[in-house]
Amino acid sequence: MNKKKEAPILAIQEKLRSLEIPAWLFYGFKNIDPIAANILKLPSDHLVTRRWFYLIGTTGEPQKIVHKIESTMLDHLPGNKIVYLSWQQLHTHLQVLLNDYECIAMQHSEKGTIPSIAQVDGGTIDLVRSCNTKVISSGDLIQHFESVWTINQLAQHRQTAHTLTNIVNKTFAETARQISFGNSTTELTVQDAILDSFQKEGLTNQHPPIVAVNENSADPHYQSGLHQDCVIKKGDFLLIDLWAKASGEDGVYADITWTGFFGPTPSKKLQEIFEIVRLSREKGVDLLRQRFQTSTPLQGWEVDDAVREVISQAGYQDFFLHRTGHNLGSELHGNGLHFDNLETHDTRLAIPGICCTIEPGIYLPGKFGIRSEINVYLDEKGPEVTTPAQQKLLVFPIS
Repeated sequence: MNKKKEAPILAIQEKLRSLEIPAWLFYGFKNIDPIAANILKLPSDHLVTRRWFYLIGTTGEPQKIVHKIESTMLDHLPGNKIVYLSWQQLHTHLQVLLNDYECIAMQHSEKGTIPSIAQVDGGTIDLVRSCNTKVISSGDLIQHFESVWTINQLAQHRQTAHTLTNIVNKTFAETARQISFGNSTTELTVQDAILDSFQKEGLTNQHPPIVAVNENSADPHYQSGLHQDCVIKKGDFLLIDLWAKASGEDGVYADITWTGFFGPTPSKKLQEIFEIVRLSREKGVDLLRQRFQTSTPLQGWEVDDAVREVISQAGYQDFFLHRTGHNLGSELHGNGLHFDNLETHDTRLAIPGICCTIEPGIYLPGKFGIRSEINVYLDEKGPEVTTPAQQKLLVFPIS
């Protein structure tokens, strides 16, 4: 059996009390909820073909409901065990378990507002509600146990951020050198060079970086080589978005986007759009700093609104096609809050110990797209920008 760390039961109870949430109800069936599996440290080699529940209240012993043929399913966890055989028994046991709770948290998002935490199926939510128990989202609870970094993870992230910045600057410089020598270089050539650098630096990632020249950069999730491999030449604009983490179980991501121009003078439109994007990016950092300094709660959607307002006032609101930022963790898009009021309405709180991207962009179809992406770690005192922020469009004056 694969051994894992013990589940943080006492820490969960303490957090329930501080958030004034009566209980957290975990539910499992097959691999329906990877968040529950991770927080409760469920063995990865356990056969799970029957439903189970695990209830953690603010005090006292947790409570388990497990099926008779998988009765040892939660034996690694503390608490009283209730065994059922029939579905009728399951419903009865669940009703008794929830009798003392008017409200519980589950991996649920009302109306699917935040899909990444909506892991429990609607039928099971209906079942719990039929016990006269209100179900609220465990979103803010999840952040504390899935998204808060250790000191070592923060240090590791800072190093990765530094390495990525060196790689992107060297990549732009080498691309400019190849162009000035008259050598043919393409998006895939640049992408492969970045991946080689990752390997040399001991970094890993889930997908290749985005390398997008000219009008390709107007597609926020452009994939080099999917349909074409464009040549990069004098007079071209280039966007590079790269992300990676250190190899190992505790590795966490850094994720940056930089842009540059290969030629004597970039157009006024390129410079104008870059400046709007830069100002909107800084507006997000300023809001975080202000709220932390005044100890005023801040939800994810508010950062998105602040950043989006700058772009809207410049008249480009219809060309900002994605949320302002996402959570970073062991996954590129982690389980913590996103800065989002476009794709979702993220009401989760910005809490110390998590890290997110701020990456506004303006995408002009058939022309170009500019995105400027930084990473922001939320310290107790406020935001720390862990990645150097690009202040001007990179210009390589190739004659």
